[in-house]
Amino acid sequence: MLFRKKVPRSCSYCACGTRVSDEQILCTKYGIVSVYYDCRKFVYDPCKRVPPKAKALDFSKYDKEDFTL
Repeated sequence: MLFRKKVPRSCSYCACGTRVSDEQILCTKYGIVSVYYDCRKFVYDPCKRVPPKAKALDFSKYDKEDFTL
């Protein structure tokens, strides 16, 4: 999603918006709006995008011998 041509519009990663809380964005054009709000002034800012967390690895299926040389 970081380098896609078409990015889904959302104020959560717009250059005009600043996050106030988990559900609100302070937009320079429209004031306080929802995170999911989008408008015609949307400008994608890749630095505001928060990538999903990585899954925790499950090492329980390995023995101690698997990690020795």
